[in-house]
Amino acid sequence: MPTSPSSSAQAARQLLADQLRELRVDAGLTGPALAKAAGWHHAKVYRIENARTPPSADDIRTWCRITDANGRADDLIASLRAAEGMWVEWRRMERSGLKRAQQARLPLYERTRQFRAYSCWTVPGLIQSEGYTRAVLRAVQQQRELHDDVEEAVAVRMERQRVLSRGGRMFAFLVEESVLRNGMGGREVMAAQLAHLAEVSSMPSVSLGVVPAGPYREVARPVEDFWIFDSAQVNVELVSGYLTVTGPSEIAMYARTFARLAEIAVYGRTARDLISKAHDEL
Repeated sequence: MPTSPSSSAQAARQLLADQLRELRVDAGLTGPALAKAAGWHHAKVYRIENARTPPSADDIRTWCRITDANGRADDLIASLRAAEGMWVEWRRMERSGLKRAQQARLPLYERTRQFRAYSCWTVPGLIQSEGYTRAVLRAVQQQRELHDDVEEAVAVRMERQRVLSRGGRMFAFLVEESVLRNGMGGREVMAAQLAHLAEVSSMPSVSLGVVPAGPYREVARPVEDFWIFDSAQVNVELVSGYLTVTGPSEIAMYARTFARLAEIAVYGRTARDLISKAHDEL
């Protein structure tokens, strides 16, 4: 599992390492003794217990067998899989193309009732026009040199947008004013996207806030776009991978950041005026 910038992922790795260390200590074994019994290099146990090297599922089974804790193996392997899932490199997520990566997220959108999304780079996917989505995914496909299934991926993302019109859900979107002028896809694509934003902002289940540009502001601009799904998890798209944050304290940190940004954003007619201004400047 690659090293993650997320403290949630690192904490999960360390928790697993601590549990394995406890099994060794309870069995009365030293690190070198366990390594010898497993047929490993003597340093491997040290690296695993210090969360420097993640164990494989086979490593965990061997560890549990030697420490007479076979009944713990399945739970520890499940913990390993959970830690691995917190941080996924794009090359791993998208190795079969963009369509499957988009489909993998559908269940999360289906079960979420309260969506909060902040964007400082691109319009959030749920409120993108079809042309804008195509431009975004085409740029991703070319940048990462992926199999070209952009049209299929666009169709999946358009299908996902149906959650906007389903009852029992609330959507709060915050975008930096600069997002309205990012030029994605060219003039015609941006014009259609801005018109779409004005339309979406009138939906009863949608709150669309624009964080105005200016020389002074009370809330620092986050460096990444993020989504908050209920109070269960936060997803962050970084340059190298897709991060899932599940730690309650970290989710709360993102929620506080969203709330502070929401306080300085503008809504309704004022937001639509900023959108119209950006449209006129095209």
